[in-house]
Amino acid sequence: MDISIVRSAPPPPNRRRLVVLGVCVVFYAVVIYLVQSGLGKMMVDRIKGPLETRLIEEMKIEHEAPPPPPPTFKGPPPVVIDMPAVNIISEAPVQATITETAKATPAPAPVVQKDVIIPPKQDKRYPISASDEIYPSMSKRLGEEGTVTLLLTLNEQGRVTEVSVKESSGFERLDNAAATDAKKWRFQPGTVNGKAASMQYPFRLVFKMQK
Repeated sequence: MDISIVRSAPPPPNRRRLVVLGVCVVFYAVVIYLVQSGLGKMMVDRIKGPLETRLIEEMKIEHEAPPPPPPTFKGPPPVVIDMPAVNIISEAPVQATITETAKATPAPAPVVQKDVIIPPKQDKRYPISASDEIYPSMSKRLGEEGTVTLLLTLNEQGRVTEVSVKESSGFERLDNAAATDAKKWRFQPGTVNGKAASMQYPFRLVFKMQK
């Protein structure tokens, strides 16, 4: 017995499906080309422009609308308070009492100790020449008389270091004779607080003729 296998032939393809598939492929190819070439962006910008303009105009219209007026609140009526009466009593001014304080006694001034000065004295060991011994002979013949006051400067040993005429006798010869002889004189030195010191000492010499 022969067994024969009968194979059925495949159905013919559907043309519509092929056409639709082809159209889709072409459409996506066109879209991809437009995106890459920038034409798609230009179309999106053209579509996006009117939308943004409309949105901005709508937002402006919403902002321009005036806000509603605030609610008015009526405050409570003012409260009137009666001013209480105030009695002002003036008090007598208080007299300030001034108490005199005892004056402070100033401290005593410090005691300044003065120097103890003892003037020079004539030394008996060195007698001074008498006026008759040094009287100039010309003055005796002319009758010149007078008193000479000399200012002597003595050192610590009592020697005369300087002589000047403090008061003149009226005659130059008598003044010079007294000053020249005084340079040879010697005194006991003066002291300051017990110590020998140099000092000035006035000395008077009288020239008078004996009758």
